Amino acid sequence: MDRESMVEGLLKKQITKNDTKINDKDDIMGSSVTPLLLFSTFVAISASFTFGCATGYSSAAQAGIVADLGLSTAQYSIFGSMLTFGSMFGAIASGKLADLIGRKPTMLLMDIFFIIGWSAIIFAEGAWYLHLGRLSLGFGSGIQSYLTPVYVAEITPKNIRGGFSAAHQILVCVGVSMTFFLGNVISWRTLAVIGALPCLLHVSGLFFIQESPRWLAKIGQVKQFEDTLQRLRGLDADISEEATEILDSIETLRQLSRSRFVEMFEKKYAFSLIVVIGTLVIVTLSGSMAIVFYASSIFIVSGSPISFGTTAIAIIQIPVSALGVLILDRSGRRPVQMASFIGAGLGSFLVGSAFILQDLNQWKELTSALVLMGVMVNLSSFAMGAAVPWVIMSELLPLNIKGSAGSLATFIYMFVSWIVSYIFNFLLEWSPSGTFFIFASFSGLGVLFVAKLVPETKGRTLEEIEASMLI
Repeated sequence: MDRESMVEGLLKKQITKNDTKINDKDDIMGSSVTPLLLFSTFVAISASFTFGCATGYSSAAQAGIVADLGLSTAQYSIFGSMLTFGSMFGAIASGKLADLIGRKPTMLLMDIFFIIGWSAIIFAEGAWYLHLGRLSLGFGSGIQSYLTPVYVAEITPKNIRGGFSAAHQILVCVGVSMTFFLGNVISWRTLAVIGALPCLLHVSGLFFIQESPRWLAKIGQVKQFEDTLQRLRGLDADISEEATEILDSIETLRQLSRSRFVEMFEKKYAFSLIVVIGTLVIVTLSGSMAIVFYASSIFIVSGSPISFGTTAIAIIQIPVSALGVLILDRSGRRPVQMASFIGAGLGSFLVGSAFILQDLNQWKELTSALVLMGVMVNLSSFAMGAAVPWVIMSELLPLNIKGSAGSLATFIYMFVSWIVSYIFNFLLEWSPSGTFFIFASFSGLGVLFVAKLVPETKGRTLEEIEASMLI
């Protein structure tokens, strides 16, 4: 059987199911939310809380670290950017590790890097230990950014997959918000201790969650795959249709695949790679991650009170990210991501305009208020759609290249994030208004990119999506 006939056969099977209303059965299966599924998802996404703490830490701890250790702007920029620098290397390893040893053992390795990173920061007496700690946190973050949405997507039914996969963004925002809150009242070392504690809880939870059934099927553990899928869907659930679909899809992809790293660059995967990498890169270039890293610097330049600004950001992010999760399976991936880019662009435009007024000595009393408003609009929009690119990645990349292609996409995302986070303070010294107008331009590009290229995936199984992307 050649490639075309195999792919057409898989697609025909999906179409036949729709035409004969077998999807009624799928919807019943898909709607089953069991306690084990909820627990496994919660444990997986709880790692995002640590990532959120690490993300917000550089802004919340900036004043204390600079005062205690005497770091210069360049040294602190290195410290802040080391998270994304380390994430590049974590991203390179994440997909291969997850495919080689499994999703759960890779999560355990991620926790080890988190614990080492926070420990180095807690006991740091100079820039060297700070940088090493931040680098280790970055390595764990690179693994987490790829692994969490992929694992959750692989264990959840299709009708709730988007919301469950995006739920990790709520935990990221909770981590950022808590760090911003506590950074106003406690020392930077104590803040690092609080960031490390959830890692220990996550390690404990790993002993009680299920391995990804799709990974088990991929490595040929069919009996364990069926048992795991049955426990995740409920002991009384009929998993025969879902299990057969997964096994058929894996067998088709196995016959199409030659199991080489360069395989992901074949023409049939080009569109998936362009969409996944393009969405991730534009999100980074829209500047929201840099704003999270250095919110304190922005408020200092604009004359806004730091504690009030970071507290306001902390309050708004959590409900907005929760809203994004709740509507993702109703509205779809495309509308949420487009709304996120529009809001981020508007926020950046407001901040850039405020800094122009500041430069012209016009309405100086409004500058700080406009900057605060623009930053809040940008970060709340980012929080609403930040999980969408990772959900898209977990859905669009076929299982046979998910490890290598996912690692590549995450690496590129982290590399661009590192560049942006490192040069942000220097851009701010060069031209605050110009910096944010550049961010607004990339947000506008993101709207066009999603409108023209990103396919809608809500309500479709991973196997249906894989088959359609191979044509």
